Amino acid sequence: MSMPEADGGALSAHSAHSALPSDLTGLVDRVRDRLAGLGVEPEPDEVVRAVRAESGVLHGHLDLLRTARVVREHLAGAGPLEALLASPGVTDVVVDGPGPALVDRGRGLEETSVVVPSEAELRALAVRLAGRAGQRLDDARPWADGVVRSRDGISWRLHAVLPPVSVDGTCLSLRVSRPAQATFDHLVSSGTVPAESEALLRDLVAARVGYLVVGGTGSGKTTLLAALLGLIPHGERLLCVEDSPELRPAHPHVVRLVVRHGNVEGAGEVTMSELVRQALRMRPDRIAVGEVRGGEVADLLAALNTGHDGSAGTVHANSPTELPARLEALGALGGLERTALSAQVAASLRVVVGMRRRPDGSRGVDSIGVVRRGTDGIEVDPAWRADGGVTPGRAALAALLRDRVAEQTR
Repeated sequence: MSMPEADGGALSAHSAHSALPSDLTGLVDRVRDRLAGLGVEPEPDEVVRAVRAESGVLHGHLDLLRTARVVREHLAGAGPLEALLASPGVTDVVVDGPGPALVDRGRGLEETSVVVPSEAELRALAVRLAGRAGQRLDDARPWADGVVRSRDGISWRLHAVLPPVSVDGTCLSLRVSRPAQATFDHLVSSGTVPAESEALLRDLVAARVGYLVVGGTGSGKTTLLAALLGLIPHGERLLCVEDSPELRPAHPHVVRLVVRHGNVEGAGEVTMSELVRQALRMRPDRIAVGEVRGGEVADLLAALNTGHDGSAGTVHANSPTELPARLEALGALGGLERTALSAQVAASLRVVVGMRRRPDGSRGVDSIGVVRRGTDGIEVDPAWRADGGVTPGRAALAALLRDRVAEQTR
């Protein structure tokens, strides 16, 4: 059963009840007690029935649904922050102690009219969200980091710190991860993929060249990777491994594996490295790793070196030329020495695509580089730049794509 938004849109509707009204506090407690026996997050219709049974003062169907929405958000959602997190374009929501919430829509942090009025309410929200992420958050462990998944496919990367570690009150940070579903054609038409780079990227996928997409936070790495995966021929089987379920390429044969974080005791964890190893046994034609954050870079390179040509991933690096240093740091976490890392990268990873958030807040492909093994390790030569700068690797990229296509047609 769906619950309609109040009039005026998500932000204005929820700004009106940014703090839980005092007359609903008791109702939330009674509904929580009534639903406690379910043991799982309540369905919307279950909340509606519980509100109807416990209130006895609501008039009209719409009044009932609106109240049920507010109650459910304080039971299982993000409370007063729910509408901000659901608002299109919002990438981050932060609250630094009691007071107004701040959002980032790609232009830096902006203050909103949504207010968390008290430390007690903010702390309770942080503790509840940490619990949904399977994390412990209390005086003995005053910080938590995890992923909170919602029903609509959106997930939030949670980080929270409690006083006295955070001097001015509980600090709550939520990064919104929305499923990346934009097609490559859409990215071209919107300008995310400049026209000059379109043919190069299409040829990159068709030639089954191993590549990484790099960029800073919020630069659109996952969006571009999902679009490129949608260009893979439909007769191939694609395995996607992620920390959060964001990759949804427009492809008929996709298997998606998502890590599982340990519970409050640390049990039950399923790591990215373990999932990459499982993916290798599932008859993949190509493997995509949503974001390489640690030692799983060793497993990704192993996959690229075991016949799964055209596999890909994303790495947090500000530009392609900064990738070698980033890979060395991640390789160390996976137990790879610099020499071994260089050898594996040179044998498998051939191209790096750089994404960048532009000054106006838009995101786009900024550069494409060719990976080569130099005298001091891995180096990346620019092969295409959006600003038209010098591209010493352009001839090497053209030769690489030409040779790989020729290999496939033999």
